[in-house]
Amino acid sequence: MKLLHIDSSINGQNSVSRALTAKIVAAWQDAHPGTEVQYLDLAVNAPGHFTMDAMCPRTGQTEGLTPTQIAENAVSEQLVSQFLAADVVVIGAPFYNFGIPSQLKAWIDRIAQPGRTFRYTANGPEGLAGGKKVIVASSRGGVYSTSAQGQAMEHQESYLQTVMGFFGITDVQFVRAEGVAMGEAAKEQAMRQAQDTLQRVVSGQTA
Repeated sequence: MKLLHIDSSINGQNSVSRALTAKIVAAWQDAHPGTEVQYLDLAVNAPGHFTMDAMCPRTGQTEGLTPTQIAENAVSEQLVSQFLAADVVVIGAPFYNFGIPSQLKAWIDRIAQPGRTFRYTANGPEGLAGGKKVIVASSRGGVYSTSAQGQAMEHQESYLQTVMGFFGITDVQFVRAEGVAMGEAAKEQAMRQAQDTLQRVVSGQTA
């Protein structure tokens, strides 16, 4: 079994999402000995944002590419191959300005490849990356899950659920810690709840 561990927080040792992904991966390895883990730190090694040079080779053009287009295509190919090879993907996704970090979005733009992770058919889009389990470590400074107003402002978990579903992945679980900027007591409670959730997720129970 192969597990891809992805972090995207810019907060280093102070990051809640990084702490959660580390706990999730450790719990998964305890439950599934022999799991091969690859690690990708998007805050340190983020792909460049999507450009025409990055998109050109994906339109089917294989000849006459510029050196920049060749280099950009190599980055995208490495990332999508790594993603497709994984059986389990653990994603650290902090909540930045009502959405996900731009580094994580840049990674998604690179793996969203027609013919690799999805395709368009006469009946509409079809995901090609099914059969994986995705576990998202979701961290939020405030509380957004318990009110209609908060849910309307949230474009983090909802976006990741949508894009993974577009890729054909139906097993997407969220380990959430929210309200972590609302005082130490709130943060401790959020982390306890996240710990309980991750144990259920790793054991295969419904989160």
